Amino acid sequence: MKIYTKTGDAGDTGLFGGGRVSKDHPRVQAYGSVDELNASLGIARAVEPMPRIDDLLLGIQRDLFSLGALLATPDPEKVAEYLAKASVGEARVLELEHMIDDGEQELEPLRAFILPGGTIKAATLHLSRTICRRAERDVIAMSRSDPLPPIVLIYLNRLSDLLFVLARVAARRAGAPEVTW
Repeated sequence: MKIYTKTGDAGDTGLFGGGRVSKDHPRVQAYGSVDELNASLGIARAVEPMPRIDDLLLGIQRDLFSLGALLATPDPEKVAEYLAKASVGEARVLELEHMIDDGEQELEPLRAFILPGGTIKAATLHLSRTICRRAERDVIAMSRSDPLPPIVLIYLNRLSDLLFVLARVAARRAGAPEVTW
């Protein structure tokens, strides 16, 4: 199987489960942003290894693959089927919340806005957080015309909070001071 198919040369793309849309369609924008987020987490895992954080990120990357498949699927019945197979549900959101709580126990309470940076690991996690926020906005835009299960937005919202906490934890574990605004 060749990696290039030439089927998208005219500016459209195939959806998971059938159908074609323009490459600038809100659905494509949404799953493209989730894909970009996933790639940015790959970078975060690759720099300055921190096994506990990296293990969390690997699980999140798997979640994002499931979300991407869901977003690339226009058929509501298939969406429900994929969501049931994916680990992305209320229980997973609770896991993210527990991860946030655990990370915050290592940190000083926030008293000011923090400038992204600290270390390469922390900076990449901050970048991933901003990509996550954009993905969330893109999913919201898509959901105006193609309704989605609410858990998709809840997951992305919680994930951006977790990425902020993990960025702070990574900087702290490396001994880098937080620079406030």
